[in-house]
Amino acid sequence: MNIPGFPRLRSGMFGSHLSVAGSMAGALEEASRLKLDTVQVFTKNQQQWKVKPLDPGVVHDWRSALRERGWEGRPVSHASYLINLASGNDELWGKSIDLMQVEIERCEELSIPFLVHHPGSTTGAPASEGIARIAGAYAELGRRTKGLRTVCCLEDTVGSGSHLGRTFEELAALRGAILAGGFPEARVGFCLDTCHLHAGGYDLSTRAGAKAAFDEFASVCGEEHLKVLHLNDSKGPCASRLDRHAHIGAGTIGGGTTKKALAASGFAEVVNRPAFAHIPKILETPKEDNDKGVPMDTVNLKRLKSIMGA
Repeated sequence: MNIPGFPRLRSGMFGSHLSVAGSMAGALEEASRLKLDTVQVFTKNQQQWKVKPLDPGVVHDWRSALRERGWEGRPVSHASYLINLASGNDELWGKSIDLMQVEIERCEELSIPFLVHHPGSTTGAPASEGIARIAGAYAELGRRTKGLRTVCCLEDTVGSGSHLGRTFEELAALRGAILAGGFPEARVGFCLDTCHLHAGGYDLSTRAGAKAAFDEFASVCGEEHLKVLHLNDSKGPCASRLDRHAHIGAGTIGGGTTKKALAASGFAEVVNRPAFAHIPKILETPKEDNDKGVPMDTVNLKRLKSIMGA
């Protein structure tokens, strides 16, 4: 995968969602300390609708830190959970479009190429209506952000309640409707989350099961449109619709933390699938240390790397 204007990504490409509480550039420093290859961040407080413009100094420090590491073209941002582009409520829908515009523009300022967001919830309306609302929102966003290059990535969900994006067919329908509304094809892709896939009904507990799932995704959605992966184990079993992330190997996907257990799981397919080699793979696992004081991001990264080439 290569995005025009951005350097080609390196094989491996493991990252984590890290805090920007101290400073945005501090998240990059922490990622380096953890020996990661990239990072995912919120570019604003994700629980607030309104936000001050980015400080020029913050933008300068972030871009400088990216250049120092040669990480241009690989960071990821996650949009605010407040956004619901599928809403049938006009006020919420309008606010969601406004905030999504801000998210896109902040990514552009910070040279963050990928913006992940949840498709949204219909709050009880038919899925077809929610898809139409999302397509309409993107049509407006296309007008407002014309000429920008940030890639918006629709993330799969576990499908709880009336949330859209559980199945590959629904993700494909969403992208198709967005493109039909005139949004640039190069600027809309997908993010797949392993916990969401598994809890949503795609069994990743075996390597064969994961291969079948990703082969199906490739057929239905197009593997070339996958821009980001979220790597999480799942506390809930397959098809539980429970969105609860666990450390790699500590859930129902990995089935154990030994190399043997992980090599037999779907994680082996993820880290060894050729098409995923240059895709940012982001840990969204709990931020904590183990009983020896080692950050769990380090532990999770070691577990994943241990099965590369398996």
